[in-house]
Amino acid sequence: MTHRYLLLLCLLFCSPLVAQGFTEPQKKELDDFIAQIASEHDFPQQELEQLFAQVEHQPGIIEAITRPAESKPWFQYRPIFVTEQRIKGGVKFWQENSKLLARAEKEYGVPAHIIVAIIGVETYYGRHKGGYRVIDALSTLGFDYPPRGAFFRGQLEQFLLMAREEKRDPLDFLGSYAGAMGMPQFIPSSFRSYAVDFDGDGHRDLWDNHADIIGSVANYFSRHHWRMGEPVASRAKLKGSKAPQDLLDQGLRPSIPYTQLKAAGITPLTALDKSGEVALLALDSGPQEQEYWVTLHNFYVITRYNRSPLYAMAVYQLGEAIRTSLAAEQRKNAKTSG
Repeated sequence: MTHRYLLLLCLLFCSPLVAQGFTEPQKKELDDFIAQIASEHDFPQQELEQLFAQVEHQPGIIEAITRPAESKPWFQYRPIFVTEQRIKGGVKFWQENSKLLARAEKEYGVPAHIIVAIIGVETYYGRHKGGYRVIDALSTLGFDYPPRGAFFRGQLEQFLLMAREEKRDPLDFLGSYAGAMGMPQFIPSSFRSYAVDFDGDGHRDLWDNHADIIGSVANYFSRHHWRMGEPVASRAKLKGSKAPQDLLDQGLRPSIPYTQLKAAGITPLTALDKSGEVALLALDSGPQEQEYWVTLHNFYVITRYNRSPLYAMAVYQLGEAIRTSLAAEQRKNAKTSG
């Protein structure tokens, strides 16, 4: 007998159907989840039971989520993402997709270098899209990671709805250990809300279709109110040796009147709108050193993609480096051809 035939017999006659590798209490929670989803979203319960009988608990996922890169200090985090290789890769990706990026920039009002930088930080332009089955990742975290179990169970629910909408087998989707998918690493709720069919072929493919990938990232930032033409952040110098803690404690959403910076002895190194509001960020530039940044609305928008300020700063700096490198290459080519 083939493996598939044996599995079919088990699905038909073995009772109850249970996911693999979960504890008995976790299986009970999973059974309750299946019943809830079937009732609330009109899924055939037996089909869900048969689906989850093929789900596997992945212990490595629990290990991975407890040691994210964002737990590193900035001086260790930055060299992971802002590298010559990623800058060159970003220039190449931009050149290969220049028409799509120009169209996305025009239609959504989001600059190409930010779109490219997101894809560069997330998956190194598609090199690291993740090899876990999404349903395994979300089930493992939903039922065996109490700190964020409710969140991942919610994403598992969104994933099942997404798979049905996309008319694809839930077992076919691959992604990261956290259930993020494709080149831009959308979680299921983001996929359902922000993924777009940018080339009009009737499908939203964030794994291999560069049109959908670029359009979806642009749509995400547009929907989170990116302001085209406005700055993102500026390095700052201090009058003393340490920034006022009360300003640092106000968080990432800009809420500090610009005029308050001068009174606190903080001077942005680039010109900013003096009538606006800003935020103040301190990053560890060395074991005993800090650098300070004045951040603005668009920086906060990047943190809606990933709430870590380290992530947002890496995207900002990688994007700026890619833009500068591409411009330099274009000038060089123009000079050579001239």
